Amino acid sequence: MSLSDLPPAERHRQIAADFTARVQGAKDWEAPAPVAGWTARDVVRHLVEWFPGFLASGAGIELPKGPSVDTDPVGAWESQARAVQALLDDPETPTRVLANPHIGDVPLDQAINNFYTTDVFMHTWDLARATGQDDRLDADQCAVLVAGMAPMEDVLRGSGQYGPRVAVPDDADPQTQLIGFIGRDPHWTAA
Repeated sequence: MSLSDLPPAERHRQIAADFTARVQGAKDWEAPAPVAGWTARDVVRHLVEWFPGFLASGAGIELPKGPSVDTDPVGAWESQARAVQALLDDPETPTRVLANPHIGDVPLDQAINNFYTTDVFMHTWDLARATGQDDRLDADQCAVLVAGMAPMEDVLRGSGQYGPRVAVPDDADPQTQLIGFIGRDPHWTAA
């Protein structure tokens, strides 16, 4: 079964586990990352810092605070991953709604799935590249994401969340297409 076919709780469980493996395998938190101006620590910081506010403002949910990314990036990530998984495993979560002025009202599990879990998936590549680890992503999930984001390219680029598309060959594999689409150089390596 493809990642995109999984229900939100199971999809997060698998994607978060892959990211957790990269977090636990990181040796140099100050290593540059493929996102301009970011380090490996900043990849974790991004995920740990934007999502709690998204949940709090849109659904009134406060995630438990974990350690600071500055002092314990592994603990900060693991704490958040556990909290999000517990939220997704709660049978009430699909009946709750996240309200956002940009996306309207969305079932909470779908909002987490579409915005946060997808972000974790894409940033797995960033952290893996920054820390010299396995950067392979699920090819089917990469293809699904590119197909879903391509029709909204102007909106996505206008949001400031994605850099300019990096050109890749038309016959590039799905991961290369996704990485280029989100504004990363698929051939990026730390200097």
